[in-house]
Amino acid sequence: MPKYKTSDIRNIAIVGGAGSGKTTIVECLLRDAGVIGRAGRVEDGNTVCDYDELEKEFSQSLDSALVHLDTGGAHVNIIDTPGGSDFLGKTISVLPGVETAVVVIDASSGVDPTVRRLMKITRERLFPTVIVVNKIDNSENLEALVSGIQETFGGGCRPINVPADGGKAVVDCLSNPDGSSDLGDVSDFHTALVDQIVEVDEALMEQYLESGEVAPDQLHEPMERAMREGHLVPMCFCSARDGVGLEDLAAIFAKVCPNPEEGNPRPFRYTEGGEEKEFAAVADEGKPLVTHVFKVASDPYVGKLSVFRVHQGHIGPDISPRLNDNKKPIRIGHVFKLQGKEHEEVTTIIAGDIGAVAKIDEIDYDAVMHSGEISEDLHLHPVPLPKPMFGLAIEGTSKGAETKMGDALRKMAAEDPTFEVERVQTTGEMVIRGLGEQHLRIKLRMLKDRYGVEVDTRPPRIAYKETISSMAEGHHRHKKQTGGAGQFGEVYLRVEPAKGDEDGFRDGLAFEDATFGGSIPKQFLPAVEKGVRRVMSEGAIAGYPLQDIKVSVYDGKHHPVDSKEVAFMTAGRKAFVDAIQKAKPVLLEPYVQMEITVPAGQIGDISSDISGRRGRIQGTDMLPGDQAIVTAEVPLAEVSAYSSQLKSMTGGSGSYTMEYSHDEPTPPNVQAEVIKAFKPKEDED
Repeated sequence: MPKYKTSDIRNIAIVGGAGSGKTTIVECLLRDAGVIGRAGRVEDGNTVCDYDELEKEFSQSLDSALVHLDTGGAHVNIIDTPGGSDFLGKTISVLPGVETAVVVIDASSGVDPTVRRLMKITRERLFPTVIVVNKIDNSENLEALVSGIQETFGGGCRPINVPADGGKAVVDCLSNPDGSSDLGDVSDFHTALVDQIVEVDEALMEQYLESGEVAPDQLHEPMERAMREGHLVPMCFCSARDGVGLEDLAAIFAKVCPNPEEGNPRPFRYTEGGEEKEFAAVADEGKPLVTHVFKVASDPYVGKLSVFRVHQGHIGPDISPRLNDNKKPIRIGHVFKLQGKEHEEVTTIIAGDIGAVAKIDEIDYDAVMHSGEISEDLHLHPVPLPKPMFGLAIEGTSKGAETKMGDALRKMAAEDPTFEVERVQTTGEMVIRGLGEQHLRIKLRMLKDRYGVEVDTRPPRIAYKETISSMAEGHHRHKKQTGGAGQFGEVYLRVEPAKGDEDGFRDGLAFEDATFGGSIPKQFLPAVEKGVRRVMSEGAIAGYPLQDIKVSVYDGKHHPVDSKEVAFMTAGRKAFVDAIQKAKPVLLEPYVQMEITVPAGQIGDISSDISGRRGRIQGTDMLPGDQAIVTAEVPLAEVSAYSSQLKSMTGGSGSYTMEYSHDEPTPPNVQAEVIKAFKPKEDED
């Protein structure tokens, strides 16, 4: 058993924008705790967390990394995460494993789009959050930055310490009501912080109003409650490179951040009697086992590595848990504590702690290992991840490469929930999708370096969809005579727009048998549906999948000898195409939601450019530091290569985030061009 208890554990995810100093903070905390003798540097490629060769080459975190240290009587698990927007999925996916999200903001560059997205997620999912302003020695106006943070994220963001002596020290303003700082009198910050905390405790607030002060030890429980409810976001300051504020930060982790018994439990769900119910895990090692896998990686020495959080119970080599809804238990051979790339074997991982198992191929990302006592289908309500929108069509450079490519891509997709691999049926393209150009560039390097697979790439066809806008009827008679028994089937059907609330709606289609009198024998109706569904997947006007359609087969004819399934499948397929072409078909294109951050003076240029791309500007907000954010909805086809274009327009000072929003009908001229380019396969009756 470990020397620490569940109540001693603190689980922290260090998140924030690229270059904000997250990995440097972790490195210095490890040094100060005596885990390492000397703090490494990201640019030197010798840090504990950025141990992958590609991370060393690019001088940035590309994946999450887990470390642990002991400080102030607490055992602190820290997950260092990537800051680039292209790797945001790797950051968000680890949040279910922790109680507290520590959001790092670069004092010299302020609040960036990545920080805004992360703060939105932590607020929506009630993750207790701490803001760390790093590089305070490089900021020209810290006071304006603090005001900007409070303006952006609310007045609940209150400094728990403040910089002093020109950024060479920090002063505690939770237990210390006196002194001066670079931002003003400490007493003002102390009062604002205590005011914010006592608002969640009526009795304490009454005492505070009467006496004008409360003892520091009285603030612990209400402060954690205020953090759990999102009423308080403590803000602290440091300069990791110079060692300023790190001792205070470690103390905040140990004394302020909630332990697994105090944090908001992650929402597990299960089905009972056809009804979905919620289950709140209790961080008690005597309870039935519940663990959640939030990261999967391929380690060159130990094979597949699955990193998990024990939400309830404990796990070790003597435990044989169930995996997801599988009734057969799996065998746990060894459990590990991770320190970057190092694996320390331990006897057990207790409730609230984070550990790993190796060489169990059945375990995938988001899997739940459990005792089976609660439910067979226990699963964690997922944190929404950004949808992969940037795609590349890839093709092996040789026959041997094609053979190895599929297996390698499957393994890579298993490690990254925002990396998708798709074989597009209508085009025959193998398409990989990620969150941006750099995301896929790194994946292609991994494909080459790790698996020895080289590929050629090209832009994929846009993932349009087809649908209809009115009701229509279709008919086809399939008749074929080959000398012996022939083929005969005749189908009349009706199509109309539909949505997912239609009875029998599946994969974008509601199929209805409206025949009577045996015009089409019941045994042939599945063949008709099969023909219809083939068109649904292959497309009717431009070769793209159809969606949101109701098909009613209302009449037909059959022959007692010549009618066969293949005849009715062909008749159903061609009758469906006939109806679609009469039903005012519409080509839908994907739209993305964009947030574009640029210097304030370039708002006009960006807005004009987006409008020229058929986009709609939804709003413009001014940010501190003479920056602005433009929000817009834009067709994906118009911004598939926007990264280089924005860089050119802004001289490299612009950035953006993009995620799928919805589908909309294409303009008539675009639809006509796409349909004209479609070359349907030759088909014989």
